[in-house]
Amino acid sequence: MKVVTDYPERLPEIGTLYLGSSHRPYRVQRIRPHRKGMLIQFEGIADRTMAEELREQMVYIHISDAVPLEEGEFYLYELEGILVVTDEGVELGHLSGLIETGANDVYIITTPEGREILIPAIEEVIREIDLHSRRMIVHLLEGLL
Repeated sequence: MKVVTDYPERLPEIGTLYLGSSHRPYRVQRIRPHRKGMLIQFEGIADRTMAEELREQMVYIHISDAVPLEEGEFYLYELEGILVVTDEGVELGHLSGLIETGANDVYIITTPEGREILIPAIEEVIREIDLHSRRMIVHLLEGLL
């Protein structure tokens, strides 16, 4: 399992993890670091065949187990699907993913035509995020598109 959390040391403390798009719960029996990821053994998964069916699925935690965020911080699940609009009122599309880079995160915006636009998640570009109205306002720096 590739680790995409900022707090991998907390995973062994969490008793239940949720897998795949259905968020099916699994009780953790054992968890340990392995290469650049983690190996997780779940209760009730008795053999390699059963374990292989769980391979490559996204692993989630319950929101009550998440680390509280600082003011102005957001969980990715809160931003996925949010409408992205320029400060000039042009709708770019919806936020569909995130790329973690060494310098700053990059948001993936999918246009209505299915094209991807990469927007750096920096203060100069991200002007406002309104979770209530599901809208992000961005300022496009010259050459960004």
